Amino acid sequence: MKLTCLSCGQMNRVPEERLAAGPKCGVCGAPLIPEKPVSVDFQTLEKAAKSDELPLLVDYWAPWCGPCRMMAPEFEKAAGLLKGQARLAKIDTERNPDATVRWNIRGIPAFILFREGRERARLSGARPAGQLVEWVRQQG
Repeated sequence: MKLTCLSCGQMNRVPEERLAAGPKCGVCGAPLIPEKPVSVDFQTLEKAAKSDELPLLVDYWAPWCGPCRMMAPEFEKAAGLLKGQARLAKIDTERNPDATVRWNIRGIPAFILFREGRERARLSGARPAGQLVEWVRQQG
């Protein structure tokens, strides 16, 4: 299974049966399936969205956004509940305005689920971790 390291952007190959064993990046040693959401930049997100074989759920947020700040602990809970089924990443839309243009983000918080190089589903607005997890699992 191909996974982009969300810390350094390096592509890694991991046998599917080893996903639960806590694989690490061959370059920087960061966990490839982290227990918490990872902040990414535009280039890393673009690479992961295009090539990762494990679903990637991305939270588009900004530091000045109240609902985004309220959503942060719920998104972190969702990361723990989805460990091994999906990876969770966050991108600061204020620091990475190209991401809002590239994925046509109209309001935040916004969530996009990527899988096998394509956008599979999109959701907006703050919600409890359980709803987010259920939504991801429904997308298959």
